[in-house]
Amino acid sequence: MPQDRLDTLRDAARTAWLYVLPLIEMASPRTRAFAGGAPPNAFAHGRDLVGPADRDITTPNNDTLYSSAHLDLSHGPVTLTLPASGDRYLSVALMDAYTNNFAVLGTRSTGRNGGRFRLVSPSEAAHGPEVVRAPTPSVWALGRILVDGPHDLDAARAVQSGLTIQGPAAEPPPPCAERHADWPAYFDSAARLLARNPPPVTDRARLEAISPLRLDDFRPDRFSAEEAAAIAEGVEQARGDIWRSGIKGQGFVDGWSYPYTRLGDFAQEHHYRASVAVGGLAALPPEEAMYMRARGDLPRALFDGRHDWRLHFPAEAPLPVDSFWSLSLYESTPDGQFFFTENPLGRYAIGDRTAGLAHNPDGSLDIWIGSRPPAAGDSNWLPAPEGPFALFMRAYLPRPELLHGAYRLPPVRRVDD
Repeated sequence: MPQDRLDTLRDAARTAWLYVLPLIEMASPRTRAFAGGAPPNAFAHGRDLVGPADRDITTPNNDTLYSSAHLDLSHGPVTLTLPASGDRYLSVALMDAYTNNFAVLGTRSTGRNGGRFRLVSPSEAAHGPEVVRAPTPSVWALGRILVDGPHDLDAARAVQSGLTIQGPAAEPPPPCAERHADWPAYFDSAARLLARNPPPVTDRARLEAISPLRLDDFRPDRFSAEEAAAIAEGVEQARGDIWRSGIKGQGFVDGWSYPYTRLGDFAQEHHYRASVAVGGLAALPPEEAMYMRARGDLPRALFDGRHDWRLHFPAEAPLPVDSFWSLSLYESTPDGQFFFTENPLGRYAIGDRTAGLAHNPDGSLDIWIGSRPPAAGDSNWLPAPEGPFALFMRAYLPRPELLHGAYRLPPVRRVDD
């Protein structure tokens, strides 16, 4: 077997594994939802805030109720109804099969009074101010509805019940392999997903690079043992790439990494898109919500739970948002995902809506992070495990000074520094 043929296949497999990873990651929650009895073209409403037991989607928030619908537009349009939300934050992110947010409906974009929107496939002949055209027939609609604490849960659920979809019945697609599958199963699933959701013409160069795998007519048995070994090697290289790269930002500034401008709408940033699919699937674009990660003292920017930490906001520099902010704490899995971890308060995030949050006499604010409650009490305490953990700040509807970098978060510091 010529070495250049093996090198070509290895490179194609490495590129292809990363290119199709978002489709695979989008298919995983869809498969789980359908296996649990949720039909296509209908919302499944999560009636409680997400906690440590919820591990379907990486890096969840503990601020909003989620409503999720996996749509199949190949049988015709669907009508999405948003309820009036008043002062309550509400958004419905519409993501194509490649994880791009092609529209975010709700408080910021369509207003507080709700509305009806007609969602159509790329080939549908439909026009009008309420028509939203999807780039792919497969769409994930993910709603977020703010909850202001336990006392507010029933009211938030009432708004959530007004979030509905009407559309033609559709059959669930067959299950897909997940990212840990061996390469024949992985690329077989990817080939089906690509056929169902054709890539944009702007990806032509990338598609030519992966063409040696013949994903348009994929058959693992067409490859010799040597070729199969080269493909497997390319896949392992890609897996190493994704775990090493983490989520791309614009570097750490005063101990925080800020979102890249293409977050949530990736264009041809294929490697970045793959990284987000693993570590931050369904992330909103920055104008809707900014996700900032704090840098800890351990590898992979994790914090050491054996120490106590403090985040101090000066009185003159509160976090500038038009909706809300919260600081979430997660444990990290070996493959780079993040989930809430149990703690004695049952508190997984702390923010501007936390009941009893106490400011200092001068108007400044301290948030204490650690495995032990601070001397001042637990009102401003975000409990942490004794092992490694990660900290993410969410800022919904960021004001221009945060969105464009004039405002920077203060660093998280060790208390014994």
